[in-house]
Amino acid sequence: MPPSSTTRRLALLTSASLALLAGCGSSADSADAGSASAKVPVVASTNVYGDIVRSIGADKVDVTSVISDPDQDPHSYEADTQNQLALSKAKVVVENGGGYDDFVDRMLKSGHNDSAQVIDAVRVSGRTAPKGGELNEHVWYDFPTVARVADRISAALAKADPADAAAFRKNATAFKAKLTPLEAKEARIKKEHGGEAVAITEPVPLYMTEASGLVNRTPAAFSEAIEEGDDVSPRVLQESLALFSGRKVKVLVYNEQTSGPQTEKSEAAAKAAGIPVVPVTETLPKGEDYLGWMTANVGALASALAK
Repeated sequence: MPPSSTTRRLALLTSASLALLAGCGSSADSADAGSASAKVPVVASTNVYGDIVRSIGADKVDVTSVISDPDQDPHSYEADTQNQLALSKAKVVVENGGGYDDFVDRMLKSGHNDSAQVIDAVRVSGRTAPKGGELNEHVWYDFPTVARVADRISAALAKADPADAAAFRKNATAFKAKLTPLEAKEARIKKEHGGEAVAITEPVPLYMTEASGLVNRTPAAFSEAIEEGDDVSPRVLQESLALFSGRKVKVLVYNEQTSGPQTEKSEAAAKAAGIPVVPVTETLPKGEDYLGWMTANVGALASALAK
């Protein structure tokens, strides 16, 4: 999501709140710190990155995921003092970047934590906005980027905890090996369905659909308006709905976390035309881990295209 979608809703903590946090040297905090002294404190902007950190850090990390509710629209996130406190103590911070979670940098600055190692996934990806377009910041749907982020996490944890560096490298290698079948599945989709058209409600899944050789036919004005939380014009809405009534696309990939009247019309139109709908989310569903979640996403896309 662009910066305005998140930052305009972000309730910045007051200096009084920060002073209160600074003075919270309670016995409970001390006990917690003592019991977790062997673990590296890590803050991830979402549970997607939090899960990846746990895969690599295992029982040597103490991870706080700021956004973890699968029913929460990340657009509407508001900071709280608990997150601020966790960020003030973090040795490693993993954020998406690209304007998706600017609250992390703001809270780090407010918490005066200049020593934390910060991993920005968009910077790691090397992705930039296309000429005349906007950056698609949803890089956790881009498996080569996730592999590079895993290496950065391993290196950061090793710096924070040198004694366990070998274990972190081993876990990162194992994690990356499990990304390989996902990329292979995308390659098979590309071989079987390359060039076929799909529709989306938001850019969330585009790295996955592009790696699968699929072409997005959704009017940019539609997906950009939905992403910004703005109304879609009647003309653009009708243009989008015509993709389904005219059977110009094979699949609709639907972001369940930011649904509304206009996206629901798209879903209804797709179903009425017999076009499969593939639901996706921005954060981990309850009980899922990153690899299982993405395996299900790619599998659902392949199954929908085969219908």
